[in-house]
Amino acid sequence: MSRICQKKESRGSQHWLQELIDRCPDLLANTLQLPLGLSGDDTITWLSPREADGYAEYQDEEFLEKLSVHLEKRPIRTFWPPRGPVWDALGKTSRGDILLVEAKAHLPELKSPPCQASPSSLALIRKSLAEAAKSYGAASTADWSQDYYQYANRLAHLYLVRELNNIPAWLVFLCFVNASEMDGPKSVEEWRPAIEAAHAHLGVKHERLQPYVVDIFVDVTTLRT
Repeated sequence: MSRICQKKESRGSQHWLQELIDRCPDLLANTLQLPLGLSGDDTITWLSPREADGYAEYQDEEFLEKLSVHLEKRPIRTFWPPRGPVWDALGKTSRGDILLVEAKAHLPELKSPPCQASPSSLALIRKSLAEAAKSYGAASTADWSQDYYQYANRLAHLYLVRELNNIPAWLVFLCFVNASEMDGPKSVEEWRPAIEAAHAHLGVKHERLQPYVVDIFVDVTTLRT
């Protein structure tokens, strides 16, 4: 099942993302305006998670269908097995960019366990991760299927959509500040070393990810009622 309904969360990155998109979409749009080079006339439509859609999150072919995207040059089924990344949020700008969002509220979320796929699926995953890693100029010794696997597979899917299919796409890592219920970072400066550690482990330099991999920070104190 590639459309996954979620409950209304009361804490953590899911909660704050639901709050942000439901109540303060302009705040998120304003935060993205500079990194995405949006003009004052550009708008963002958030397709998920939406209350009217059961706060559903999407993966595999369904996330592409939600974005009305067709991968004609390199279909997803030839790049990744079923049960791929589940996207925290999906959006589209009025100029046609698609936005793939991964949200985090505390530091341990950045580091994920190694890939747990079956041997048959793992072969395709490793092949595609290696292809994506090379495109980002990653060190040849970096194994993207180990620690920080979730971060790596998000980068790989951006590569699939943008580089292999020439679709204007952006990968947004949304880091919440002051998520005290999760003992999350209290400042942007606390997030920076953790992000740099992810890049170092994957053997990529920050400048090679720019401009289509974006780190943004939202202080949840602006969302509390």
